[in-house]
Amino acid sequence: MASEDVVGKSRGDTAVTTIVNLAEEAKLAREGVKGPGHQVLTICKSLVAGGVAGGVSRTAVAPLERLKILLQVQNPHSIKYNGTIQGLKYIWRTEGLRGLFKGNGTNCARIVPNSAVKFFSYEQASKGILWLYRRQTGDEDAQLSPVLRLGAGACAGIIAMSATYPMDMVRGRITVQTEKSPYQYRGMFHALGTVYREEGFRALYRGWLPSVIGVVPYVGLNFAVYESLKDWLLQTNPFGLANDNELHVVTRLGCGAVAGTIGQTVAYPLDVIRRRMQMVGWNHADSIVTGQGKEALQYNGMIDAFRKTVRYEGVGALYKGLVPNSVKVVPSIAIAFVTYEVVKDVLGVEMRISD
Repeated sequence: MASEDVVGKSRGDTAVTTIVNLAEEAKLAREGVKGPGHQVLTICKSLVAGGVAGGVSRTAVAPLERLKILLQVQNPHSIKYNGTIQGLKYIWRTEGLRGLFKGNGTNCARIVPNSAVKFFSYEQASKGILWLYRRQTGDEDAQLSPVLRLGAGACAGIIAMSATYPMDMVRGRITVQTEKSPYQYRGMFHALGTVYREEGFRALYRGWLPSVIGVVPYVGLNFAVYESLKDWLLQTNPFGLANDNELHVVTRLGCGAVAGTIGQTVAYPLDVIRRRMQMVGWNHADSIVTGQGKEALQYNGMIDAFRKTVRYEGVGALYKGLVPNSVKVVPSIAIAFVTYEVVKDVLGVEMRISD
């Protein structure tokens, strides 16, 4: 009987606690202060918006993304892809429509959590950096400068890239393989398991260092240029582009395009080296990498990869695939930014990138 009283009392206390918590959150909402439950919901919505933005943008330019990787890693002794138009036609003729989107499923599986973590991390890093900056300067009205935005963007990029790098590594190999490859990866999880079993855990992070270094100019400049350009347009309102302190979708698309072009041009050589390092140790690679009997170059690290690439193929090899990447990155980055903010508007999230 005593135990029943204790249980009944416990349940009663739990019910009272729940009612009190709900009442407290309702009171906070009426006073304009958001409760913990609302904050969690806002964070989840922000992550969903970032994930949708990444998936939509990459799917839209999947054929150009695959061609870029093929141009980056193709053996100079066996040239199959020679330019953007010729390369796309060759893929269509030899592999059909599915060939144009090969690796896109794995790319979306990687880019959705990557984009979600990247956008969310940027907002959190921005808040933290701004708080520290205001505390050091004593200016409570201080705002993020382009340099501080660059730091927040770089932090977000490194966190997101490191969290999903093994998926990017196997995505590169799946993208490169064709129907004539001696060994087929059947999907992302099969590729992850095969690489781990045959080459070890470290192979999953092959090319990670140039990726980290490339994150600073690429992701950092993307965010910094986009946000700074958007703020400048809102403050100066040239040609009447701002309406009610808001920019039109087309204008934001242009901001994203400029940001993406600058970021990818600065960091592109590091992306080429990363892709080439990811192919090292792949014993069943297609002839696109091996060069039809020619021995593929082996790299002992990032510096060695840079040195051998320039020595045997010239400085221009560091920019192989730049044309399709330039065509791809402008709509890709622009669509990602605009989709992110539009989805957040639809979901009713108060927190925006520019906040």
